[in-house]
Amino acid sequence: MNQNQKPGTIEYTKETHDLEIKDAQLIFQQVWQDLIAKFKKENLRFPREIIWLGGAPGAGKGTNTPYIIETRGISAAPIVISSLLNNPEAEKIKNAGGMVGDKEVVTLLLFELLNPIYESGVVVDGFPRTKVQVECLKLFFETMLKLREEFETLTLSKCFIPSRFHLVLLFIDEKKSVERQFSRGCKVKEHNKKVQDSGVGTLLEERSTDYSEGKARKRYKVFKETTYEALKSLREIYHYHFIDASGSPEMVQENISREFQYQSSLELAPSIYDRIRNIPLASQVILHARQNLIKRLEDYQNDYTELFGVIIKLIENEFIPIIKRHAISGLAIINTNNNVFNDKTALDILIDILIERGYQVAIDTTTVHIPEKINPVTNSIQCLELLSHRIEVKFTACQIRRGIS
Repeated sequence: MNQNQKPGTIEYTKETHDLEIKDAQLIFQQVWQDLIAKFKKENLRFPREIIWLGGAPGAGKGTNTPYIIETRGISAAPIVISSLLNNPEAEKIKNAGGMVGDKEVVTLLLFELLNPIYESGVVVDGFPRTKVQVECLKLFFETMLKLREEFETLTLSKCFIPSRFHLVLLFIDEKKSVERQFSRGCKVKEHNKKVQDSGVGTLLEERSTDYSEGKARKRYKVFKETTYEALKSLREIYHYHFIDASGSPEMVQENISREFQYQSSLELAPSIYDRIRNIPLASQVILHARQNLIKRLEDYQNDYTELFGVIIKLIENEFIPIIKRHAISGLAIINTNNNVFNDKTALDILIDILIERGYQVAIDTTTVHIPEKINPVTNSIQCLELLSHRIEVKFTACQIRRGIS
């Protein structure tokens, strides 16, 4: 023990770290062999995507987990480690006087992940929380890669694509955490009093940490020293999402959406990404779209004043009457051979004006051949070529209240 170390504490050294890695290897190998014995190796098929979720006390994991699930298109309910430790298997361990340690947590989790309901993806709330669990997570991913290699030449290869790992951390500072824990405690107490007075409703769990500043701060400290450090240590290996959860629910959800925007460069194989990288992301296409639209309309006014006026009159006199007649359906299809649209700029002006007024516009231009005369020498038919434009105008339909017969 060095002279700065407090009595009764364990100094964290390289030897300690090596011991934890060895413990993780022993734990994981035993759990993995148990999985093979029970399910057989060819049936070890894990979710396509696993979101490892951690959050500070009061950060709103319960509030924001449904939004994360929706954002990623996941249909299954989350796996909450604290709930998993209350299942019959964990209760047997506790009833027998044992402790639910890292081995038991990893066992329960990996067995649960094999449930087919999580095939497309799942959120895991509360793992990893210790350094041993972190090492087990690394071993889990590495073993999935080896499993893929083992079955690569067989027809089952598509069933063994390693899960995509996302590490998500909802973060707030200590002051905000304590405030929210106290606020939650007040709301729970108020709710429980109403239930007790009325006899209607269900009592909510009252956490001692929600009523004691010392306990609330201690709970935050445990979070920083366990979950926070565990997830942070993995950020260089897997997709890492640090989300500021200190704002309003709407602001937090906006932060979540931003974090989970499409990440081709990270999720696709380099050979695939290299082939499609020049196609812009949708988020890039819409960036500054409104400002660019205004700039184009100003240019039409300045550089194409006469044509701009012609298109405006055409929309007012010919398009709007047709659009109004389709107000119930929200879709008007207009066919026109007007020569003014032979000029591409006229079509651009038409599209931009309608978009500015809130319509969605799609135009399909085709060349129509109209027989005009026959060449008396060759007997060939000479045709007049006309450009025909099919213009689809979509908008929010009128909501008509229908009676019930």
